[in-house]
Formats: sequence, structure tokens, C-alpha cells
Amino acid sequence: DLSGVPNGTYPWGESMRMKLRSSIATVAVVFGLAVAQAKSSAQTPGHVMMNAADMKWGPAPPGVPAGGQVSVLSGDPGKPGPFILAAKFPDGYIVRPHWHPTAENITVLSGSLLVGTGDKYDEAAMKPLNQGGFGTMPMKQNHFVRAKGATTITITSTGPFEITYVDPKDDPRKK
Repeated sequence: DLSGVPNGTYPWGESMRMKLRSSIATVAVVFGLAVAQAKSSAQTPGHVMMNAADMKWGPAPPGVPAGGQVSVLSGDPGKPGPFILAAKFPDGYIVRPHWHPTAENITVLSGSLLVGTGDKYDEAAMKPLNQGGFGTMPMKQNHFVRAKGATTITITSTGPFEITYVDPKDDPRKK
């Protein structure tokens, strides 16, 4: 404690005193970040790695037509926060014009996914996304898809994931 030492009589110069204060502040910040990171790491699960054979597939949710399958790879699509799921569609599988309240990112793992935008289903306006292809739809963007051949995709988004059909008659939940 140097509170009793008269100003200007430190055994080191003013610049050294400022460096010492700066160093102490830096150590405090680094220590605080380390503690925060340790708490965060304790709440984060370990690595998740799986091969295709390890994925657990089930029927697609009722918001999309029957015949599709999904496997949740990370997160929970029904809760707030990021998630990744894989979806398998048989040849000719169609999801009519719809939108989501959050952005949707699609990567095609196999097959081909035809994607279109707008209020009306129009195959002539669809663009094919082939194996390795990527597409993103901003939140509330009306879009529709059709599988060309057996197709597997991943969907990356933020939950809760919801689907709203442009034409309520297209909603499988209402049939």
C-alpha cells in the first residue's frame, strides 16, 4: 500500500506506476475471461461425431408431408437456439410454398433438391441444388422444394423451428 507515500516520491517513475496499474488491470480481465470460459465449457457438451450409420432416423414432423425422414444432429428444433437436422426425401417429395420465422440454411448431401421462391408452386422457376449445393432462405421468405431422386439434406437454423404454409390447404396438419 503506497497511500502514505507523498506524491512524486515513488521509488519508480510515473510511467512505471501506470504500467503496473495497466498490468494489474490486464491480469484481472484475463482472469475474469478464464473463469467465464471455464463456466461456459462446463455447460457445453463434449464433441459430437457420428457417421451416417450412427444417425437415428424417424418420420418427418407433421408440419411436412408424410414420407420424409429426419435425424436431429445437434440442438433441439423445438426450443430456442441453433440446431442442425438431416432430412431424407424420396424422389418426387414436395413441400408446397411455405415460410419460417427464422432463416433456413440447406446443404444437399446426396441427390438433388429443386428450390423455388414465391407464393405459388412453379417447377419451371425452381433451381436445382445438387450434391454439395447450398441454399439459404431469409426469415419469412416464401419458398418450396421438390426432391429429384432420393435426396438427403441438412437444415441449419435457429429454433423454435416452425413452418407456415402460404395456402393453408397445403398444410398436412390440417388434413
